[in-house]
Amino acid sequence: MLIQFSMFPVGKKESAGAEVAKIIDLIDKSGLPYRMSAMSTIIEGEWDSIMQLINKCRLRLRKNNNRIYMVLTMDDRKSAKNRLVGKISSIENKLGRKVKS
Repeated sequence: MLIQFSMFPVGKKESAGAEVAKIIDLIDKSGLPYRMSAMSTIIEGEWDSIMQLINKCRLRLRKNNNRIYMVLTMDDRKSAKNRLVGKISSIENKLGRKVKS
């Protein structure tokens, strides 16, 4: 399963980078495979593991923030593994070349 999500506090200041860094730290220490981009993070794993981690991130942000904005997108494919890199490799194979990722 892949879950892509964005989570950040709203209502305090223009930049949320310091707060977002706190949740990226939790994700990085979780041991789950992930990829971070400028707009979201994708985590690969089982439902319970990912949702526990996302809730941990949410609770971390709620410590110092009254309002959290979050968007989740899920790709749940039975028996699929290594999709963070596998999906990109599949496209590269079809194109016959490497792409930016």
